[in-house]
Amino acid sequence: MVRANGAVSLRELARVVQTSEVTVRRDVRALEAEGLLDRRHGGAVLPGGFTRESGFPQKSHLATAEKTAIADVAASLVEEGEAVVVGAGTTTQELARRLARVPGLTVVTNSLLVAQALAHANRVEVVMTGGTLRGSNYALVGSGAEQSLQGLRVSRAFLSGSGLTAERGLSTSNMLSASVDRALVQAAAEVVVLADHTKLGTDTMFQTVPTDVMTRLVTDEPPPHDDRAGTELQALADQGVQITVAGATVAPGGDGAMVGRRPRRESPLPVQRRGGPTAQLRSAPAGMLEQQAAGDRARVADMRRR
Repeated sequence: MVRANGAVSLRELARVVQTSEVTVRRDVRALEAEGLLDRRHGGAVLPGGFTRESGFPQKSHLATAEKTAIADVAASLVEEGEAVVVGAGTTTQELARRLARVPGLTVVTNSLLVAQALAHANRVEVVMTGGTLRGSNYALVGSGAEQSLQGLRVSRAFLSGSGLTAERGLSTSNMLSASVDRALVQAAAEVVVLADHTKLGTDTMFQTVPTDVMTRLVTDEPPPHDDRAGTELQALADQGVQITVAGATVAPGGDGAMVGRRPRRESPLPVQRRGGPTAQLRSAPAGMLEQQAAGDRARVADMRRR
């Protein structure tokens, strides 16, 4: 499966071979010891280290259910009449499909796949950057793309990447893609990172969004045994990143909101936004912020213990 797709998640492996993730993890360790693959957080890839990047066909088959849930939550953040930036990636492509239903929206993107998803949307204006086409992910990169973003200002940027750590933030394996992503970040008042649990704790070569620039992370709930993901989520929250977990179970009486049929959990921790004062998560009711923050920290701590 790794040879066919370039990467695979432990969760998907366990489903396909109809066994437990514990068994799959043990077998993956054995294959790594033989030099046949490299383990990554929540999955495995072909050997190649920091510089290896899977192409779009491989990425599109990895963590598909998680990406769908993340896209549902991210789309709920966008309001009618907004102007947003959407970067390249399989998760952002899923987001674009949902943004097609938001009237009066303006979407700036360097992704052909994002533009295609919005091409027939009524009352959605698509603005594409210039640049040189990078065929592996159908994105426009290079100086032309970066220059076309100069002077642009939008409310939010939605970006994905190859890895996410609390220490370095979001990163990717390609220098040209990273440079354009940084230009997209500069155009936005808020930066929303979309990353499934397999990317948490993974570090790749080129930094795109430093942790102190991230406004919000939308992710899925890691498996109970995934201590590394829980540790990264806690560290990101400690640095002021608002955490929204798609598909998380919300306790009775807790502050959860429904996105489609999936509940989401939000971390009402303060974040210092660029160019503005410290802000609290908008959906948190007044007078409950301290209680909710304590509850969320307890849930993350419980995730780490499990």
